[in-house]
Parts: sequence; structure tokens; C-alpha cells
Amino acid sequence: MKFIYPAVFHKTENNTYTAFFPDLEGCYAAGDTLEEAVENANEAAANWISVELEEDLPLPSVSDIRDVQLQEGDEVRNICVNYRFYEGWDE
Repeated sequence: MKFIYPAVFHKTENNTYTAFFPDLEGCYAAGDTLEEAVENANEAAANWISVELEEDLPLPSVSDIRDVQLQEGDEVRNICVNYRFYEGWDE
């Protein structure tokens, strides 16, 4: 199954990047470059979603990118996570 959530990327004063997911509470990532931060955000979202699904918790609704609050210089990217359900996972 494919899950797509927006992530907000912010360039810090020391030219690294931080990221957070408005819809995934407590899900953060960082990287020395934007590419690295996007890669780390993908991994963080995959881990976050995996834990929620394993604990049989409902996933949050996805925010529309146009509704995400941004600071100057922030960039929003949709992060796509592919999650494979195994046979009998819901039994």
C-alpha cells in the first residue's frame, strides 16, 4: 500500500536541513543536504507508519499541501512510503 504525506523542509543557519510532518506527530528528520533530508524523512515516515500499523492504530488524515503553514524559505515535499502487508497481517 502506498502512503503519501507532506513534509516541511527548512534550511538551518548552518546550511543543513530539518524536516517535520504536520500529520505525523513526532516524526522528524534532518540531513546535511536537502537530498539527504528527503531520504531521511522517507525513512522516518516509513518507521512511523510501520509502528502505527503494527499497533493497529488509525493513520492520520493527509493535509493538503496548500493548507500547511510555512515559514519563509520552507519547502514542502510529498513523501511516499510503500508498505507491504503480509498475508494474514490483519488476522
